[in-house]
Amino acid sequence: MESRFITLADVQEILAISSQQAYSLVRSGELPAIQVGGRGAWRVERSELEDYIQRQYAATRERVADHVASED
Repeated sequence: MESRFITLADVQEILAISSQQAYSLVRSGELPAIQVGGRGAWRVERSELEDYIQRQYAATRERVADHVASED
């Protein structure tokens, strides 16, 4: 059974980004996460990561459409 939550290291691997970038996404609130345990380790719900990815696809489509429209 797949875990509901993943670590920031997992987020890094999935998105192919640095640890600093993953931490920044969480700290800014752009990628919702929770802190758990005595040391406050960050965990991201898989569904939140998928939502984030879908938002990025939508934003990219919008930027591309705006860029193409400005070239006309």
